[in-house]
Amino acid sequence: MAVYLVQHGKCLAASEDPEKGLSGEGKMEAQRIADVAAGYRVPVSRILHSGKKRARETAEILSHALSPKDGVAPAGGMKPLDDVRGFADHLRLDQDIMLVGHLPFLERLAGLLITGNPDRTVFKLQNSGILCIDRVADVDHPVIRWALMPSIG
Repeated sequence: MAVYLVQHGKCLAASEDPEKGLSGEGKMEAQRIADVAAGYRVPVSRILHSGKKRARETAEILSHALSPKDGVAPAGGMKPLDDVRGFADHLRLDQDIMLVGHLPFLERLAGLLITGNPDRTVFKLQNSGILCIDRVADVDHPVIRWALMPSIG
């Protein structure tokens, strides 16, 4: 069972959309990543998002491609500067769950899950990218199993 961390897609400037919804490029990149993930049959039982428009729109694109059996829902505690320790205390690692949110929260959560320290950066996310954190045999902590990013540069 894995946790999939997804940084929301690229968004519009606040001057164009005060809620900062996804830009055209953000929608295309999120759709491309969602299609690749679906092609790999990434198993996701539920998608949670921060509630912000750009995260919700990204989660909806991923949901259409991955069809999580438990659907999509907003979750408290996933805003950019929220406490990752408090959130992680309630995170179940025994289900395939996708979390769509923001930086620095997601990168701090990855650091906490993998090293026990949210101040340790273990991976640099990209907009619309997916980071899979999972448990493997003979390792006593979660590890990065794979990542799917819009660009490799």
